Amino acid sequence: MSTETENGGTLGFRLYLVITLAYWAFTLTDGAIHMLVVLHFNGLGYTPMSIAFLFLFYEVFGILTNGVGGWIASRIGLNRTMVIGGFMQVFALGMLAMDPSWLTVGYVMTAMAISGVAKDLNKMSAKAGVRLVTPKGADSESRLFKWAAVLTGSKNTLKGAGFFLGALLLQLLGFQHTLMAMSGLLLVVYLLTWWALPGSMGVTKAKARISQLFSNTREINLLSAARFFLFGSRDVWFVVGLPVFLQSVVGWSHVSVGSFLAMWVVCYGFVQAGAPLLLRGRWHPAGTTARNVAFLLAAAPAGIALALLQGYDPALVLIVGLGVFGVLFAINSSVHSYLILSYSDNDKVAMNVGFYYSANAAGRLTGTLLSGWAFQNDGLTGCLWWSTGFVLGAALLSMLLPGERKAG
Repeated sequence: MSTETENGGTLGFRLYLVITLAYWAFTLTDGAIHMLVVLHFNGLGYTPMSIAFLFLFYEVFGILTNGVGGWIASRIGLNRTMVIGGFMQVFALGMLAMDPSWLTVGYVMTAMAISGVAKDLNKMSAKAGVRLVTPKGADSESRLFKWAAVLTGSKNTLKGAGFFLGALLLQLLGFQHTLMAMSGLLLVVYLLTWWALPGSMGVTKAKARISQLFSNTREINLLSAARFFLFGSRDVWFVVGLPVFLQSVVGWSHVSVGSFLAMWVVCYGFVQAGAPLLLRGRWHPAGTTARNVAFLLAAAPAGIALALLQGYDPALVLIVGLGVFGVLFAINSSVHSYLILSYSDNDKVAMNVGFYYSANAAGRLTGTLLSGWAFQNDGLTGCLWWSTGFVLGAALLSMLLPGERKAG
């Protein structure tokens, strides 16, 4: 696979910065659009299950995109798939900025489907791109872990900022004007990205076959399955149940909900980016790392559910519980993000990352739908028990991962 690291570490770092900055801009709009849709349609009187269905195609098309995205990138280059994703997000934002009478459930689901394709093309391209631009050398694996952690963690920090920005601008500018402004700014960013990244980045010398879409590597299959349960465990209560609970039961305003969730994701991102420091002495995490942290993580949603059932102040319980959940989830996610790159060689990294994030998107889809259904039937505690079960699923699968890191 063609790379640009041969000219030295300086060029590799410059390309890493371009990828990261573009990914940041995209993620800011991705966080904002989620908060805008949840709060706007909750304010219109939509049920939690109806709000969850607005994100159905977003997640379904994310799964499909990740499934074929790596194959497409191996043929046309990661630069092009990243830029195409950016332009598609511009279009999706523009669709939602139309006259309110257009915003039927089917129309919004279509716009969110385009956004889902855009997001996963962009994420697959950025994550695989980090592997390709990491300079070779004795410390390449340590650098890969750090760069992957910083990209993923800073992305989540910006997604949290997007939650806050979406909630704030919804109150200040309204739904349409916020979407129009974000669409214009993102267009400028991706025109510059198109110019800055080499067109050959990620193109394989031997064209990948469709039959290679599914990984035949045991550790990648296991890690992908664990990723499914890990991200399902988050979204089963975070996407619909938590913001609706905070607004409808605790009584927080749009801005309060958006600010709280934004702060959580910002802190989560900082922890994720700092995972190499938190795991001092384990610069190359192994499957045992993912397993141990997952078992610790399972205690967080279970503890929150038990505290709510005991009648403790829900605001205090959620603030403390989300802090514990966020730290452990961030570390586990960062370890996963490193392992998928470490388990892949350069010629298969785009395909493997695409397959892995297809499982990630499937977990989010399952979690999103369960979030609406479980909250509507059993409240937030029902969502939390589902979350506990999903985390335990991720932990059990992680027990089968290699104890020692496989060289990339």
